[in-house]
Amino acid sequence: MDPYRNPFAPGAGSRPPELAGRNAILEGARVSCGRAVRGKSARSLMLLGLRGTGKTVLLNEIGRIAEAENLLVSKVEAPEGESLAKLLYPEMRKVMRSLSSYEVAKDLATRGLRGLRGFASIFKIEAGGIEVGIEPEPGLADSGDLEHDLPDLFLAIGRSAAAAGKGWALLIDEVQYLSSEDLSALIVSIHRMSQEGLPVILIGAGLPQVAKLAGEAKSYAERLFLYPEVGALDTASAQLAIRKPIEDEDAEIEDCALDDVVNGTAGYPFFLQEWASVAWNVSEGPTITKAEVEASYEETLASLDEGFFRVRIDRLTKAEIVFVAAMAGLGDGPYAMADIAKSLGRTQQSLGPTRANIISKGMIYSTDHGYLDFTVPLFAEFMRRQA
Repeated sequence: MDPYRNPFAPGAGSRPPELAGRNAILEGARVSCGRAVRGKSARSLMLLGLRGTGKTVLLNEIGRIAEAENLLVSKVEAPEGESLAKLLYPEMRKVMRSLSSYEVAKDLATRGLRGLRGFASIFKIEAGGIEVGIEPEPGLADSGDLEHDLPDLFLAIGRSAAAAGKGWALLIDEVQYLSSEDLSALIVSIHRMSQEGLPVILIGAGLPQVAKLAGEAKSYAERLFLYPEVGALDTASAQLAIRKPIEDEDAEIEDCALDDVVNGTAGYPFFLQEWASVAWNVSEGPTITKAEVEASYEETLASLDEGFFRVRIDRLTKAEIVFVAAMAGLGDGPYAMADIAKSLGRTQQSLGPTRANIISKGMIYSTDHGYLDFTVPLFAEFMRRQA
């Protein structure tokens, strides 16, 4: 069929043509955003899931929901090694400048900008372009302790937003890459917003270990956030995610062909989209057949191996690759650390640093005490194909 009409292109990072099976999460976010902007008690969200489950897509969708609910939206991705102060500074400046345009919030927002100037100075952040004539306010957000300074800036934004009848939704992707100190400061700031009843809400997204990391950073994080799981789609939702976009293009897919795609991808959204995209291009149309789905399987697998999977294994050292290969050689996870050590002829203690490094790179996570699994769905199968 015509590749220009392919509803599943271009693939990685794009919004699926049919956002199936996520209504409960989106509705929960809508309620939280609506309550926050009205000054009502609202819980922030942390979307948890493996790679390729659509967390970033949901984060973007929630951003649109927040805008519709009259919140200003900031979206950032936490890269490895970047400080939260530098990450949030330009977004906070943008929000405060926007709020300063409202006469009823101008004084509050201007004070926030003064605090932001001192914050930039103390944390050595390049403050180029900040408003001429605005001087730091001594004692406001300039202690050098992020856990004390960040809540002050959030407070300035929250009060300004409330005065303007607006709200602020902060969206942070890849939360697991924040340092424990930065995550703690972020949680303290959101807790302060909750206590003050201010219209500021955090929507985070990250790997499954984020819930544990948040709890370790601050014990009250468990009741501060909702932790919706973004996992594989159930069969009905997976079928809808494939069938509806095809039918919207006046085409069809055989039931048995659809079953092959759903079963072969275990319902993971990114893999569903990739296989459906290749099958569409292979098909002579107007009906995608079982034979065409089967014919597109090898091309889909090769594309995933060279792209989605390869970019992740390329981040590992040789010793780390040996570690994850040993995991995959044991079958499908979760994997007991004792079994991994036995497979490698090593002690668990000697493998500790390697294990920690792979976790920090976001490739594996601890599912339970003494057990590990891959953060990338079907990664074990990829490793076994390489072997």
